[in-house]
Amino acid sequence: MATHDPWPPASGIRRDPMRSSLGRLAVLIAVAALIAAACGSSTTTTAPSGDATAAPASAGASASADAAASAGPTPITATTTGKPGDVEIVWYCCLGGGDAIEQVEAQQKVAADFNASHPGIHLSFLAVPYAGASDTLAVQLASGNGPDIVGPVGIGGANAFHGQWMDLQPFIDKSGYDMSAFPKATVDLYNVGGEGQTGIPFAVYPSALFYRAKLFKEAGLKEPPHDWGGTYTMPDGSVVPWDWDTAQKVARMLTVDKNGKDATQDGFDPESIVQWGLEPQRDDPRQTGAYFKAGTLVGADGKTAQIPDAWATAWHKFYDGIWTDHVSMTGPQFLDTTLNPDNYPFFTGNVAMSPNYLWATWGIANSGTDWNVAATPSFQGQTTAALNADTFRMLKSTKHPDEAWTVLTYLLDDARQDLLQTYGAMPARPAETEAFFDTFQHSTGDDGKALYPQAIDWNVIKEGVNHADVPNFESYMPNYNKALKLLNTFSTKWQATPGLNLDTEIADLKSQLQAVFDQAGG
Repeated sequence: MATHDPWPPASGIRRDPMRSSLGRLAVLIAVAALIAAACGSSTTTTAPSGDATAAPASAGASASADAAASAGPTPITATTTGKPGDVEIVWYCCLGGGDAIEQVEAQQKVAADFNASHPGIHLSFLAVPYAGASDTLAVQLASGNGPDIVGPVGIGGANAFHGQWMDLQPFIDKSGYDMSAFPKATVDLYNVGGEGQTGIPFAVYPSALFYRAKLFKEAGLKEPPHDWGGTYTMPDGSVVPWDWDTAQKVARMLTVDKNGKDATQDGFDPESIVQWGLEPQRDDPRQTGAYFKAGTLVGADGKTAQIPDAWATAWHKFYDGIWTDHVSMTGPQFLDTTLNPDNYPFFTGNVAMSPNYLWATWGIANSGTDWNVAATPSFQGQTTAALNADTFRMLKSTKHPDEAWTVLTYLLDDARQDLLQTYGAMPARPAETEAFFDTFQHSTGDDGKALYPQAIDWNVIKEGVNHADVPNFESYMPNYNKALKLLNTFSTKWQATPGLNLDTEIADLKSQLQAVFDQAGG
């Protein structure tokens, strides 16, 4: 393996910028439309034009000339050619992270190192900017000129190409690849949707409840528990489960208006809030539901729309948190850059609690030292922490599956520390997490100062992997991208419109999802 500097990067975890900006873009467009329409009908299915997740619903469908013409930006790097007789394998990026210039350079070096050590196989690295990567890949696949390896790619990005991924189980069995190094929960992430074992765990971004210790202290409140499935001691001394109902009650005590009154006190003014108690992850309504319980919007038959009961409860809690309890920002407040300049309100220091992923430390590290991480609240006695994860995948269409497998395992094994450092990601192998967090705790910024001078309880995040949502909230849906746009339309309406009958809204969403699923055919 090539030598490398200690990881993670000195600047801390590097987020995938589209993960954080997608929700904001969707909210920006949809809220503006909703306000202009003065709370019009919820039947619209128009998606925000800035939706960066858009890709053809069927990657294998014929591509029109128009699609090819609009397939996206010019590649950052083009494929190269090896020696005569070499088997050519193309590694395609960037459906997820990987398109920053320093990442591209690091990935090119990984390809060069592979070529130097594997005569007879030539690995070409092809990087297409994120904004056009899905469309470009769809066109390549439709023309029969697709790549062999794709990555890094998350669950959602991969689902835009459902049915295109190679089942790796035969290769795992033949080579004796050791899958025991990974927790079952992360292995199972890549074995849903009827495609087989389409991935091997590589990079994970567990989630936890980020909180501001200073705000709890100012309110005379105990900090939230760090033990998963733990209890919480209320101000009156009563000990209660640390569940979402408790979190909402505590959040009201932590929500404060400009006159210093909290949301439990007479005279509290919800129009002049300066501090919010609980800001949920709002990039994807499926994610909001997954923090209550793992689930899917698709029935066991793979084509019937369903709304998990726990998700409906979570959406009610989210909606009431905005419009009734006033512990969370409204959509327009979320978009107000004076209140929320960096896409996540928690970064401002004016939000007490927020569930989020490890990659969110990119912004939190620069927003003070009074934060820590706690366990996410439970629901009906069960604790779930939504999980983001990236890996590399083989395409079914590869003409050289054995050689592609050789490349895949090189990226996952020999090059993994270089690549994990490049992407700023926690390793999926638990045996490597201790070293990762030890280095992470002592990482410094460009100015040489410690990013985390306080003692962060990283054990909470390590344990979060064991509470990952399986099936993952980004799991496959028929007509995936159109269904996702529909979800964003409804979610942004809820954030912008008080007084809705949410049961009616949810029933309407289910009906429209079914129509979108039916359009997928079969």
